Amino acid sequence: MKRRFITFIITTLLVATASAQPPRRQQEQQTQKNSSAVTLSERARLQYSANSTTPTELTWKRDIYRELDLTKEKNAALYYPEEPLGDRVNFFTLIFNLILENKITAYEYRLDGNELFTKDNVLDVENMLDKFYIYYEKEGNKYVVQPADIPSTLVTKYYIKESNYVEQGTSNYSTRVTAICPVLMNSDGGTEPTPYPMFWLNYDEISPYLVQTQVMTSSYNNTSNLSLDDYFLMRKYDGTIYKTSNLRNQPLAEYCENDSALVQEQLRIEKQLTDVENSLWGNNKEAVDTEAGTAGTEEKSEPKAKRERTEREPKPVKEPKPAKQPASSNERISVRR
Repeated sequence: MKRRFITFIITTLLVATASAQPPRRQQEQQTQKNSSAVTLSERARLQYSANSTTPTELTWKRDIYRELDLTKEKNAALYYPEEPLGDRVNFFTLIFNLILENKITAYEYRLDGNELFTKDNVLDVENMLDKFYIYYEKEGNKYVVQPADIPSTLVTKYYIKESNYVEQGTSNYSTRVTAICPVLMNSDGGTEPTPYPMFWLNYDEISPYLVQTQVMTSSYNNTSNLSLDDYFLMRKYDGTIYKTSNLRNQPLAEYCENDSALVQEQLRIEKQLTDVENSLWGNNKEAVDTEAGTAGTEEKSEPKAKRERTEREPKPVKEPKPAKQPASSNERISVRR
């Protein structure tokens, strides 16, 4: 009888402890039980968002658009594995599933090729699936795509937007990715594959998930692994410039006459970026002003003109001051204070 009484008391305390939890905590636990997918806490989301924000006070900035070819060795980390291996998936499969699960927002790829992260430009997921002939099943408000139907092997290129800037307070030169666009390459029955940009992603929104995903960056040293976020932050990729932010919104191919001129223009832009970075160490202080389009040469020429004018106009000769006469012995010297 006594043992039954003790068991009853312990059971009552356990039930009271469980019911004493706040309703919000109970709801979170129930949600975690019902969902097998990995989710981010609000604290983690805010932490990654704060660390990845571009500073607002800048002395110089230039936006560059690059094309990443996944057949290159440095970019292969984004392509493999072609098919899921356990919990390992490639970059496109990762972001594609995040879109289907409504964890990140994708945006339409517009005709001008620029990214626009607004509510009016949010991607219509069902329209995108139909456009690229991706088989899916709709369950309520969610779209279900089997792993074999995800066209990860056809996405062999990416467009990325880089922001190169110099901070005002520290004069630090930094480069960070701000937008990513997967490009599906389809031959359409022809010999030369045609690029089909799928959608734009805001890098700040997907970076918390990239931190949790590891990729292999070397086939020689299998311990050389990085998170996808570090892969982009450390610029481990190899991308060619196809456009810069300009007034006419012209890609390089529109004003370069041939492939040779295109390569020369790409090298010229790369050198401009390098010159700006080197100028911060005192090698060429006029590089930032030149890149920003300021009239730095006019400011530099003003002291030279002053020197020339000074050399031409002789300085007036000052008359010597009369020598101070020594005090006469007859003069009275007051000792009053």
